[in-house]
Amino acid sequence: MKQSLRHKKITELVKQKGYLSTEELVTLLKVSPQTIRRDLNELAENNLITRHHGGAASPSSSENSDYRERRHFFSSEKQLIGKEVAKIIPNGSSLFIDIGSTPEAVATELLEHQNLRIVTNNLNAAYILMQNNTFDITMAGGSLRQDGGIIGEATIAFIGQFRLDFGILGISSIDLDGSLLDYDYHEVQVKRAIIESSRNTILVTDHSKFSRRAMVHLGSLSEVEYLFTDSIPPEQISNLIHSSNVKLHICR
Repeated sequence: MKQSLRHKKITELVKQKGYLSTEELVTLLKVSPQTIRRDLNELAENNLITRHHGGAASPSSSENSDYRERRHFFSSEKQLIGKEVAKIIPNGSSLFIDIGSTPEAVATELLEHQNLRIVTNNLNAAYILMQNNTFDITMAGGSLRQDGGIIGEATIAFIGQFRLDFGILGISSIDLDGSLLDYDYHEVQVKRAIIESSRNTILVTDHSKFSRRAMVHLGSLSEVEYLFTDSIPPEQISNLIHSSNVKLHICR
Protein backbone atom coordinates (compact mmCIF):
# COMPACT_ATOMS: atom_id res chain seq x y z
CA MET A 1 0.00 0.00 0.00
CA LYS A 2 1.32 3.44 -0.94
CA GLN A 3 2.23 5.80 1.86
CA SER A 4 -0.49 8.32 0.89
CA LEU A 5 -3.14 5.60 1.03
CA ARG A 6 -1.82 4.33 4.37
CA HIS A 7 -1.93 7.83 5.83
CA LYS A 8 -5.51 8.30 4.65
CA LYS A 9 -6.51 4.92 6.08
CA ILE A 10 -4.80 5.55 9.43
CA THR A 11 -6.46 8.95 9.77
CA GLU A 12 -9.89 7.47 9.00
CA LEU A 13 -9.43 4.59 11.46
CA VAL A 14 -8.22 6.81 14.28
CA LYS A 15 -11.04 9.28 13.72
CA GLN A 16 -13.53 6.42 13.77
CA LYS A 17 -12.21 4.53 16.80
CA GLY A 18 -10.67 7.34 18.82
CA TYR A 19 -7.50 5.37 19.57
CA LEU A 20 -5.55 2.56 17.91
CA SER A 21 -2.39 0.87 19.11
CA THR A 22 0.65 0.44 16.88
CA GLU A 23 0.10 -3.33 16.99
CA GLU A 24 -3.48 -2.97 15.75
CA LEU A 25 -2.36 -0.77 12.86
CA VAL A 26 0.41 -3.23 11.93
CA THR A 27 -2.17 -6.03 11.76
CA LEU A 28 -4.77 -4.00 9.87
CA LEU A 29 -2.39 -2.51 7.29
CA LYS A 30 0.01 -5.48 7.03
CA VAL A 31 3.21 -3.43 7.31
CA SER A 32 6.11 -3.39 9.76
CA PRO A 33 5.99 -1.63 13.14
CA GLN A 34 8.80 0.67 11.92
CA THR A 35 6.68 1.78 8.95
CA ILE A 36 3.67 2.49 11.18
CA ARG A 37 5.81 4.50 13.60
CA ARG A 38 7.15 6.64 10.73
CA ASP A 39 3.60 7.13 9.44
CA LEU A 40 2.33 8.16 12.87
CA ASN A 41 5.17 10.62 13.38
CA GLU A 42 4.45 12.30 10.02
CA LEU A 43 0.71 12.42 10.66
CA ALA A 44 1.28 13.89 14.11
CA GLU A 45 3.55 16.59 12.68
CA ASN A 46 0.68 17.60 10.37
CA ASN A 47 -1.80 17.59 13.29
CA LEU A 48 -3.88 14.83 11.69
CA ILE A 49 -3.53 12.58 14.76
CA THR A 50 -2.17 12.82 18.29
CA ARG A 51 0.84 10.59 18.85
CA HIS A 52 0.82 8.49 22.02
CA HIS A 53 3.31 5.97 23.34
CA GLY A 54 2.23 2.73 21.71
CA GLY A 55 -0.37 4.19 19.37
CA ALA A 56 -2.36 7.14 18.04
CA ALA A 57 -5.51 9.02 19.02
CA SER A 58 -7.82 11.58 17.48
CA PRO A 59 -6.27 15.06 17.41
CA SER A 60 -8.86 16.34 19.90
CA SER A 61 -10.88 14.82 22.70
CA SER A 62 -13.22 17.83 22.71
CA GLU A 63 -14.95 17.16 19.38
CA ASN A 64 -17.12 14.28 18.28
CA SER A 65 -17.22 12.88 14.76
CA ASP A 66 -19.72 14.39 12.35
CA TYR A 67 -23.18 12.84 12.80
CA ARG A 68 -23.43 11.81 9.14
CA GLU A 69 -20.23 9.82 9.61
CA ARG A 70 -21.14 8.39 13.04
CA ARG A 71 -24.42 6.90 11.88
CA HIS A 72 -22.49 4.68 9.45
CA PHE A 73 -19.83 3.56 11.93
CA PHE A 74 -20.43 -0.09 12.90
CA SER A 75 -24.02 0.07 11.57
CA SER A 76 -24.47 -3.72 11.58
CA GLU A 77 -23.23 -3.90 15.20
CA LYS A 78 -25.66 -1.16 16.20
CA GLN A 79 -28.50 -3.05 14.53
CA LEU A 80 -27.64 -6.16 16.57
CA ILE A 81 -27.58 -4.07 19.75
CA GLY A 82 -30.98 -2.61 18.82
CA LYS A 83 -32.47 -6.07 18.30
CA GLU A 84 -31.26 -7.33 21.68
CA VAL A 85 -32.46 -4.26 23.57
CA ALA A 86 -35.89 -4.55 21.95
CA LYS A 87 -36.23 -8.06 23.43
CA ILE A 88 -36.26 -6.78 27.02
CA ILE A 89 -38.72 -3.91 26.43
CA PRO A 90 -42.30 -5.13 27.13
CA ASN A 91 -45.26 -3.83 25.16
CA GLY A 92 -46.90 -0.94 27.00
CA SER A 93 -43.64 0.26 28.58
CA SER A 94 -42.59 3.86 29.01
CA LEU A 95 -39.10 4.92 27.94
CA PHE A 96 -36.71 7.71 27.08
CA ILE A 97 -34.67 7.55 23.88
CA ASP A 98 -31.47 9.60 23.92
CA ILE A 99 -29.51 11.41 21.21
CA GLY A 100 -27.22 9.23 19.09
CA SER A 101 -27.06 6.72 16.26
CA THR A 102 -27.16 3.65 18.55
CA PRO A 103 -30.34 4.79 20.36
CA GLU A 104 -31.78 5.39 16.88
CA ALA A 105 -30.96 1.77 16.00
CA VAL A 106 -32.93 0.72 19.10
CA ALA A 107 -35.85 2.90 17.94
CA THR A 108 -35.91 1.08 14.60
CA GLU A 109 -36.02 -2.32 16.29
CA LEU A 110 -38.93 -1.24 18.54
CA LEU A 111 -41.30 -0.70 15.61
CA GLU A 112 -42.92 -4.13 16.02
CA HIS A 113 -43.88 -3.31 19.63
CA GLN A 114 -47.29 -2.06 20.70
CA ASN A 115 -48.44 0.83 22.89
CA LEU A 116 -45.07 2.20 23.94
CA ARG A 117 -45.04 5.60 25.64
CA ILE A 118 -41.88 7.35 24.51
CA VAL A 119 -40.20 10.60 25.50
CA THR A 120 -37.24 11.66 23.37
CA ASN A 121 -34.91 14.54 22.66
CA ASN A 122 -33.89 12.86 19.39
CA LEU A 123 -35.74 14.17 16.35
CA ASN A 124 -34.43 11.33 14.16
CA ALA A 125 -35.69 8.70 16.62
CA ALA A 126 -39.10 10.38 16.75
CA TYR A 127 -39.31 10.31 12.95
CA ILE A 128 -38.55 6.57 12.97
CA LEU A 129 -41.01 5.80 15.77
CA MET A 130 -43.94 7.74 14.31
CA GLN A 131 -44.37 4.91 11.79
CA ASN A 132 -46.12 2.93 14.55
CA ASN A 133 -49.49 4.53 15.29
CA THR A 134 -49.88 2.69 18.63
CA PHE A 135 -46.96 4.67 20.11
CA ASP A 136 -47.50 7.77 22.24
CA ILE A 137 -44.48 9.98 21.43
CA THR A 138 -43.59 13.13 23.36
CA MET A 139 -40.80 15.44 22.15
CA ALA A 140 -38.66 17.33 24.62
CA GLY A 141 -38.38 21.07 24.11
CA GLY A 142 -35.09 22.92 23.81
CA SER A 143 -32.46 23.95 21.27
CA LEU A 144 -32.34 21.85 18.08
CA ARG A 145 -28.88 20.81 16.84
CA GLN A 146 -28.04 20.00 13.23
CA ASP A 147 -27.83 16.29 14.06
CA GLY A 148 -31.44 16.21 15.29
CA GLY A 149 -30.60 16.32 18.99
CA ILE A 150 -32.47 18.64 21.35
CA ILE A 151 -30.54 20.01 24.34
CA GLY A 152 -30.55 22.89 26.81
CA GLU A 153 -31.98 23.96 30.15
CA ALA A 154 -35.55 23.58 28.87
CA THR A 155 -34.79 19.98 27.85
CA ILE A 156 -33.42 19.13 31.30
CA ALA A 157 -36.41 20.67 33.06
CA PHE A 158 -38.83 18.86 30.75
CA ILE A 159 -37.23 15.43 31.29
CA GLY A 160 -37.27 16.00 35.06
CA GLN A 161 -41.08 15.93 35.01
CA PHE A 162 -41.14 12.22 34.10
CA ARG A 163 -40.44 8.89 35.75
CA LEU A 164 -40.28 6.23 33.05
CA ASP A 165 -39.53 2.50 32.99
CA PHE A 166 -36.42 2.61 30.77
CA GLY A 167 -33.86 5.15 29.61
CA ILE A 168 -32.06 4.19 26.38
CA LEU A 169 -28.77 6.03 26.72
CA GLY A 170 -25.91 6.50 24.26
CA ILE A 171 -22.38 7.54 25.20
CA SER A 172 -19.22 8.67 23.38
CA SER A 173 -16.61 7.04 25.61
CA ILE A 174 -16.23 4.62 28.52
CA ASP A 175 -12.90 5.02 30.33
CA LEU A 176 -11.09 2.07 31.88
CA ASP A 177 -12.15 3.16 35.38
CA GLY A 178 -15.80 3.00 34.29
CA SER A 179 -16.23 6.74 33.79
CA LEU A 180 -18.91 7.65 31.23
CA LEU A 181 -17.63 10.51 29.07
CA ASP A 182 -18.96 12.69 26.29
CA TYR A 183 -17.91 15.70 24.23
CA ASP A 184 -20.67 18.24 24.89
CA TYR A 185 -21.27 19.64 28.39
CA HIS A 186 -24.89 20.53 27.57
CA GLU A 187 -25.63 17.07 26.16
CA VAL A 188 -24.15 15.47 29.28
CA GLN A 189 -26.58 17.42 31.47
CA VAL A 190 -29.50 16.02 29.47
CA LYS A 191 -28.11 12.48 29.76
CA ARG A 192 -27.78 12.99 33.51
CA ALA A 193 -31.47 13.94 33.66
CA ILE A 194 -32.40 10.80 31.71
CA ILE A 195 -30.51 8.57 34.19
CA GLU A 196 -32.17 10.25 37.16
CA SER A 197 -35.65 9.98 35.61
CA SER A 198 -35.42 6.32 34.54
CA ARG A 199 -36.18 3.28 36.68
CA ASN A 200 -33.74 1.28 34.53
CA THR A 201 -30.96 2.84 32.45
CA ILE A 202 -29.90 0.84 29.40
CA LEU A 203 -26.51 1.97 28.05
CA VAL A 204 -26.07 1.09 24.37
CA THR A 205 -22.63 1.36 22.80
CA ASP A 206 -20.48 -0.34 20.19
CA HIS A 207 -16.96 -1.53 21.04
CA SER A 208 -15.22 1.58 19.68
CA LYS A 209 -16.38 3.59 22.71
CA PHE A 210 -14.02 1.57 24.93
CA SER A 211 -11.02 3.16 23.20
CA ARG A 212 -12.29 6.66 22.37
CA ARG A 213 -11.32 9.69 24.45
CA ALA A 214 -13.83 12.34 25.50
CA MET A 215 -13.51 15.06 28.12
CA VAL A 216 -16.87 15.73 29.84
CA HIS A 217 -17.70 13.46 32.77
CA LEU A 218 -21.27 12.12 32.96
CA GLY A 219 -21.03 9.55 35.73
CA SER A 220 -20.03 5.97 36.32
CA LEU A 221 -20.89 2.75 34.55
CA SER A 222 -22.04 1.45 37.93
CA GLU A 223 -25.02 3.84 37.74
CA VAL A 224 -26.67 1.96 34.86
CA GLU A 225 -28.63 -1.27 35.10
CA TYR A 226 -27.79 -2.69 31.66
CA LEU A 227 -24.92 -2.45 29.19
CA PHE A 228 -25.54 -3.66 25.64
CA THR A 229 -22.46 -3.80 23.40
CA ASP A 230 -21.11 -5.89 20.53
CA SER A 231 -17.90 -7.28 22.05
CA ILE A 232 -16.43 -8.15 25.44
CA PRO A 233 -15.22 -4.96 27.18
CA PRO A 234 -11.59 -4.56 28.33
CA GLU A 235 -10.73 -6.49 31.49
CA GLN A 236 -10.84 -3.50 33.85
CA ILE A 237 -14.31 -2.54 32.65
CA SER A 238 -15.48 -6.17 32.78
CA ASN A 239 -14.33 -6.39 36.41
CA LEU A 240 -16.22 -3.22 37.27
CA ILE A 241 -19.37 -4.55 35.56
CA HIS A 242 -19.14 -7.75 37.60
CA SER A 243 -18.62 -5.95 40.93
CA SER A 244 -21.40 -3.43 40.22
CA ASN A 245 -24.01 -6.02 39.16
CA VAL A 246 -24.53 -4.27 35.82
CA LYS A 247 -26.30 -6.69 33.46
CA LEU A 248 -23.97 -7.13 30.46
CA HIS A 249 -25.36 -8.23 27.08
CA ILE A 250 -22.89 -9.05 24.29
CA CYS A 251 -24.77 -8.69 20.99
CA ARG A 252 -23.31 -10.82 18.20
